[in-house]
Amino acid sequence: MRHCLLFASIALALCACTGNSAQGVTITVGDSDAGMRLADIELIPRSALFGNAERSHVQVSPDGRYLSWIAPVDGVPNLWVAPLHDPGQAKSITQDRGRGISRYRWTSLPDTLLYVQDTGGDENFHVFSVNLTTSASRDLTPFDKTLAGISQISARHPGSVLLSMNDRDPKWHDAYRVDLVTGERTLIYRNDDELSSIHVDDDFTPRIATRSRSDGSSDILTRTGSGGWAFSEHIPFEDTNTTGIISLTHDGRTAYLRDSRNRDTGALFSMDLQTGARTLLHESELADLGGILVNPLNGQIQAASVEHLREQWSALDESVRPDLKRLKAIGPGDFTVASRSTDDRTWIVAYAAADAPTQYYHYDRSGADGALKALFSSRPALDRKPLVQQWPQQIDTRDGLSMVSYLTLPKHADPNGDGKPDQAVPMVLLVHGGPWHRDSYGFDAHTQWLANRGYAVLQVNFRSSTGFGKAFLNKGNGEWGGRMQDDLVDAVIWAVENKVTTASQVAIMGGSYGGYATLAGLTLQPETFQCGVDIVGPSNLVTMLESFPSYWTAFMEQAYRRIGDPRTEQGRQLLLERSPLTHVDNIRKPLLIGQGANDPRVVEAESSQIVEAMKTRAIPVTYALFPDEGHGFRREENSKAFNAVAEGFLAKCLGGRAEPIGDAFKGSSITIPTGSDGVPGLTDALKAHTPVSRN
Repeated sequence: MRHCLLFASIALALCACTGNSAQGVTITVGDSDAGMRLADIELIPRSALFGNAERSHVQVSPDGRYLSWIAPVDGVPNLWVAPLHDPGQAKSITQDRGRGISRYRWTSLPDTLLYVQDTGGDENFHVFSVNLTTSASRDLTPFDKTLAGISQISARHPGSVLLSMNDRDPKWHDAYRVDLVTGERTLIYRNDDELSSIHVDDDFTPRIATRSRSDGSSDILTRTGSGGWAFSEHIPFEDTNTTGIISLTHDGRTAYLRDSRNRDTGALFSMDLQTGARTLLHESELADLGGILVNPLNGQIQAASVEHLREQWSALDESVRPDLKRLKAIGPGDFTVASRSTDDRTWIVAYAAADAPTQYYHYDRSGADGALKALFSSRPALDRKPLVQQWPQQIDTRDGLSMVSYLTLPKHADPNGDGKPDQAVPMVLLVHGGPWHRDSYGFDAHTQWLANRGYAVLQVNFRSSTGFGKAFLNKGNGEWGGRMQDDLVDAVIWAVENKVTTASQVAIMGGSYGGYATLAGLTLQPETFQCGVDIVGPSNLVTMLESFPSYWTAFMEQAYRRIGDPRTEQGRQLLLERSPLTHVDNIRKPLLIGQGANDPRVVEAESSQIVEAMKTRAIPVTYALFPDEGHGFRREENSKAFNAVAEGFLAKCLGGRAEPIGDAFKGSSITIPTGSDGVPGLTDALKAHTPVSRN
């Protein structure tokens, strides 16, 4: 029932400025007279980068008999299942024709899975069950305006699951045990205590919880014998993003916590719920606890990772140390244990490197040495395409912080692949969402897309980014549009000084918080960037905070302390001063805005109000609105459509190359309320386009 409030990183795109306006031609800006040229490098089709993955989210069933994954059916992502040892016999067990399925889990009931779906991106997710044999699907949470979630699946009670729902009170989630066959629900816990998270054992008994305080801090509570809650520990506000309950063992006796109290980085601790005794299991001075590996038999944590420049795993249980060593030997990229059978003989492993999309493996642990068998690639269309490496960097800020960052160079700018540019090229500063999130090493379709079009890409973990300790994160409090924005400018200065790019060839783009940073860049630092793309970014911080969904109530005090408090005159003034809408007159460079009409986090008004303000002042802007999307573009057709528009913007702004729009709008709901003349070929493409919405 825990709800992590992150503005998700989403589909990103580019914008327009000055330069060659033709599409479908190779532009030689940035090409050297000798050696490799951009024109010599194969143009990777957008369809290969942004189409639906051929297979993704691969899992093994708890009994080890089946493989499952998400793959398209007539272009729509659906659930597929195959015998473990014969993936070629796969069949689709759902036939969704709308937005498709993006998340699912196996239950402990044989042949039964769960998946979640919303409507048009509104994030009112429902939980559905589907039977492998009959393909019959049932909505287990058939309530209007309700956000439901999967809280617990238990081998002890295979016929039911624990789900969270806020149909009684939109602010708070109650816990229900739901029968997988009949759909009947039984109330397990009514959340009158206004708890922000609850953790249960495998008997669905609540054991430990958190509750927010009015000052933005929170408390850890433990269950009493009488069914009430007793105060256990306090989490100060400064630690709330780096401290919290991770999981419970199946018997409910041991809780695992990430904890930064009395230290800087969040370390892994175990906590005995009977005695309160705590044990430090894993720590790093450089980074917070990252991933964990959990024993499917008892819920004990067997390994943990931290990620500074790259992810590093450490075994806590000697029984998995040889396994981690074998998996690390797959290659220079990073691996993730995606799924494990209940008997722990079968693991599904996902492996990816920056220059290679995810490859899935079947790891059979039944033998003494373990057998690793390649299954399939998530995107075989990218095999043998000119993908490039990603280079970790540490960039200093003007006030002495060190920002872990990632540089991706186009192949013609780094022909020997040493991570150092042989020539300066146009650059895109790609800003992550959150801002309580981070950029990491690994394959990213947008980064590869930009590099293939001729741009260096710089991703920066500015202050407020997670993973680097509480001090670094808290230095961003009250700094939206302030020092957080200065960090981005410092990264641009670094890139210019290191001859990655020149001061006149930098674009900024991002989604959610990255969209806000884009708008702030064009309004607060109008001479730094040549153009910008904002995707679902807020333009007015006051109206953003006032429009957050009601089920974020437990998070709001933290938001006020980290962003600004509109309930006070001083806080409201700060928010308005840092709002791009306040400084719209400063916009001098072209802007592309993308928005989902159903976004519950950054509502449509955040984009439309700055678009209208620009139109009133006769400032050019191109606005792409998708009536069947929410906080980002999930439908394949919409992602491809927006990125086709973005390529034209970037080619016009910075002088890279672009694939023609062509039939990229087919099946998309894209509309352009204003500014179609700002993108080469866009007006003509719209004449032949009839928007298609699918919820």
